[in-house]
Amino acid sequence: MVKQAKELDLAPNFYRSMANYIEVLKPRETILLTFIGICAAIVAAAGYPSHTRLLLTVVAIALGSGGVNGLTNYLDREVDAKMQRTNHRPLPSKRIDPPEKVLPPTLGLTVIALGLAWWLHPWCFFSGLAGTLAAVVGRKRVSCVFPQGMIAGCAPVLIGWFAIQPSFSPKVLFLCILIGVWIPLHVWSVMIANRDDYLSAGISYFPLNWKVEDAVKVLLVLSLLLFAASLGLYFAADFGLLYLVAANLSGILMVYSGWRLLASKVSQDAWRMYKLSAFPYLGVIFLAMCLDLWLL
Repeated sequence: MVKQAKELDLAPNFYRSMANYIEVLKPRETILLTFIGICAAIVAAAGYPSHTRLLLTVVAIALGSGGVNGLTNYLDREVDAKMQRTNHRPLPSKRIDPPEKVLPPTLGLTVIALGLAWWLHPWCFFSGLAGTLAAVVGRKRVSCVFPQGMIAGCAPVLIGWFAIQPSFSPKVLFLCILIGVWIPLHVWSVMIANRDDYLSAGISYFPLNWKVEDAVKVLLVLSLLLFAASLGLYFAADFGLLYLVAANLSGILMVYSGWRLLASKVSQDAWRMYKLSAFPYLGVIFLAMCLDLWLL
């Protein structure tokens, strides 16, 4: 009876521990990065990639994104502990203690992903390696997105593309431009939304070292550039009406969100812009690319 009671007590602890380790991998961010990588592969194959190759690509991107997210969580643990928005995460809250316990699984996932990327194509490997080094080694200096965040953000797209079509083209260039503009818009909007929280943690790089009224002007410009990049992709990839409608509607929403933030300068509108830019915008744009190839 005592043995059975101990076994029953161990089960919930095991599942809680597993949930903590999964949380370290930032599953929402990992899913979004994997999704855009899948869509890039589908675009590279003009809609119909090999199922086996696509599956291997998905595994490589998912494992690599999760592993790198876990490593950045480890590197940012001390700053996260100082911020109300992030101090509940597994490492700063000491749900995983000592924090070094996350290194073997996260490093393992990253290495496996890079190995699989090499098997897919050397260009996939170099794209994944560049993204990993940019995220982990190229830490935050003047800002958190130039150029390291943009390189890391483009890695899933490049892996997905090169796994199917190991050559450069205007299509993949505009896909990277789209991500390159989206990254600062997404990251800086959440920083402005939580400005006091970041400053209290000792973070003072852009956009926090600018006045709010000036920083939000940059976000409006970025929303316009994002809209332009999505339309440029329409012409570069020769998409059809479905993508054009999705790009215009989502682009107008992003520009309106930027204009509203410029008018109000309040953190709540910056937070709305941040949330809108994630799956509602980026997810819809990439999904529209695939649907356009399949349905039209």
